[in-house]
Amino acid sequence: MAAETRHRDKEHGYEVRVRWTGNRGEGTASYRAYGRDHDVEAEGRPLLKGSADKAFRGDPERWNPEDMLVAALSECHMLSYFALAVGAGVNVVAYEDRATGTMVTHADSSGEFTEVVLHPVVTVAEASMVGKAEALHEKAHAACFIARSVNFPVRNEPEIRVQEG
Repeated sequence: MAAETRHRDKEHGYEVRVRWTGNRGEGTASYRAYGRDHDVEAEGRPLLKGSADKAFRGDPERWNPEDMLVAALSECHMLSYFALAVGAGVNVVAYEDRATGTMVTHADSSGEFTEVVLHPVVTVAEASMVGKAEALHEKAHAACFIARSVNFPVRNEPEIRVQEG
């Protein structure tokens, strides 16, 4: 029975509040009448200022949902990678990713992401870790909760470096 309990699926809950702050006095009376600004809040976390993408009349100085989706995929991959690196004896001393996403919009105003590509640059402590560090990206992709939840390809084009000195 203990083995069954240990392998049982677990459910995790998340809650955020999105509050529209873009009412310019006319509500949504017309497409140009309202701002796309909003606040994203979660208990105990800093306020995140959101808007639509500039292409959709949003404020380019605020986070938009498309940016946040690409960021979520990048962060999830990184955190999954770190967990696997520890187990594989790979000491990561620096990590940076330049993630890119492609979204297509259609004449009927719908759209979808067609791909996200992660470009992680991983620096490991020793040259002997390079092979394992490279192989861990495929495992991290398979483990990433966010990548497993989207219906478009998420590719990885990693670069592995060795710490100098």
